[in-house]
Amino acid sequence: MTFGEKVRAARLAAGYSQRDVSEMTGLSLRTIQNYESGERLPKQRESYTLMSRALNVPIQTLLDENADFTLETQDEHVSRAAGEARRLVDEVSVLYAGGDLCEEDMDAMMRAIQDAYWIAKERGRKFQRRVAETRKDVENG
Repeated sequence: MTFGEKVRAARLAAGYSQRDVSEMTGLSLRTIQNYESGERLPKQRESYTLMSRALNVPIQTLLDENADFTLETQDEHVSRAAGEARRLVDEVSVLYAGGDLCEEDMDAMMRAIQDAYWIAKERGRKFQRRVAETRKDVENG
């Protein structure tokens, strides 16, 4: 697969529009369109890094024209994570519906789950800030 085909496949798999990728990377919409159409390749390595982060694919996959690129691994990961989430909800439901946990322990467990959620969300924000800072660095020289 060519670089452009890989970018397009990853973008569609992630559910992003070309404009979304443009905004996430700081690259112009026309640049994203040129990449996908094969009219242009990134001239700077940093563009590959920005695309890799935005599309959540390994940079090496984008750099290597000979690398086979499938989204099966990504799909497997998403499916596995969804399955794990369903199992967690099922297990928590059983515990709450008649398990051996006292109400105080159930409340503590729910707080721990909520804390884990907020921590993960904050990590995502930090990642987006790093992407924005990288974009600024690229723009400034």
